[in-house]
Amino acid sequence: MKRMINTYIRKTCEAVSRDIQQSPVLEKMLLAQGMTAARHIREIQKVETLADVELRIFSQWGEDGIIEWLVHHNGPMPPSFIEFGVEDYTESNTRFLLMARNWRGLILDGSQGHIAKIKADAISWRHDLTAVSAFITRDNINGLISSARFSGDIGLLSVDIDGNDYWVWQAIEAVSPHIVVVEYNAVLGDLAALTIPYDPAFARGKAHFSHLYWGASITAFARLANAKGYSLLGTNAAGCNAFFVRNDRMARFAGRINDQRPRPSRLRDSRDEAGGMTFATGAGRRSVIAGCAFVNLDTGQTGPLAGVEPLYSSRWINVMAGAAPPAAAPAP
Repeated sequence: MKRMINTYIRKTCEAVSRDIQQSPVLEKMLLAQGMTAARHIREIQKVETLADVELRIFSQWGEDGIIEWLVHHNGPMPPSFIEFGVEDYTESNTRFLLMARNWRGLILDGSQGHIAKIKADAISWRHDLTAVSAFITRDNINGLISSARFSGDIGLLSVDIDGNDYWVWQAIEAVSPHIVVVEYNAVLGDLAALTIPYDPAFARGKAHFSHLYWGASITAFARLANAKGYSLLGTNAAGCNAFFVRNDRMARFAGRINDQRPRPSRLRDSRDEAGGMTFATGAGRRSVIAGCAFVNLDTGQTGPLAGVEPLYSSRWINVMAGAAPPAAAPAP
């Protein structure tokens, strides 16, 4: 029954989520259905992977359900979040937290038009939401956070800027989130710790015509997380967002997630030089950006992706090809 309810709500959410700012009635329906589903998700004690609790209310790939489950099982935490790379905030990782749990939030985006649209939305006066237009760099991120009156412990940080994500998260010292969500570039595989070289002016659409050259690998983020005191709990089914929890909260998730291994993606969003979709698939996406430079965090060297071997484990190759992944060892 729970599966049927979640399936129905997910399909409804996907059908209307892009219209929420144009129709307050649809937004209320979406929120009500999401809160019903959230109650069912909170009852789930153990999962095979985080994908088992995915639910799309306002998020792109089902992150709303995963975050709801993580927040519930994390226990007491500051009801506050920071998210950057939100565009006009109709599709985001934290809008459901804001509306369903009434958390306090800071959101940042590089477009003044997007921020103006958010401030014109009733969500900006109904909730304690600070929306700031800024092009985020590793040099200004702590100042932006502090200027918005956020410091110390917060509930959740969501990083998605399609570029310097690794370098920006590395630089953040102003806050200590309980949960961190980061978007990783699955084209870079699961074996090498790779990130784009830091460029404060980096823009994904301009850096390479394919739109595949950006961000960092899941291995790079996992190692950064470890250095900052966080552990990987898993990723979404789409293979693009990873979820980390601060180590002092890890005991609350002991035995709850059987398979915490990251997943590859089957996204086919590559483009040609004219901007048309090419639908490159699987490991074939690597060849498109083979000549682009990445920093290998293991060696400290910067060089073309073509020179990094191997990138993909056999498990990732099989999953990208459509095979069922091998079972994980039972969680301790």
